[in-house]
Amino acid sequence: MRGLLTPQRVLIAFACLAALVACCGLAWWQWQRFESASGTFQNLGYVLQWPLFGLFPLFMVWRFRRLARQNRDADLVPEPVAPAPRPVATVDAVKPAPVEHFDDEEDAELAAYNRMLADLNARDGR
Repeated sequence: MRGLLTPQRVLIAFACLAALVACCGLAWWQWQRFESASGTFQNLGYVLQWPLFGLFPLFMVWRFRRLARQNRDADLVPEPVAPAPRPVATVDAVKPAPVEHFDDEEDAELAAYNRMLADLNARDGR
């Protein structure tokens, strides 16, 4: 394991601390705005959100370290050897029964509708 205090870790810790201090300062400013005569409940909402924004970099550092540890642990565990797949017996497909040919005679109502459309098309083409 690498040393606990590497320059990279110190810089990341300083950046996380700076983000937390800046966001807590913004939360304090929003609290002052909320208490003023022109303050709204939106300012109060920001009072609750800014500290969470400040804690987010710390959460991301924790998350990245956890994922790196999981990857390291996964590399140490050998992958299990899967047994050779057995051939699968399949059933021959059953051919569907033939369907009678359905010959639909032209419907009189449909023929009248088609003649009307043809007539409208002929009139429109003049």
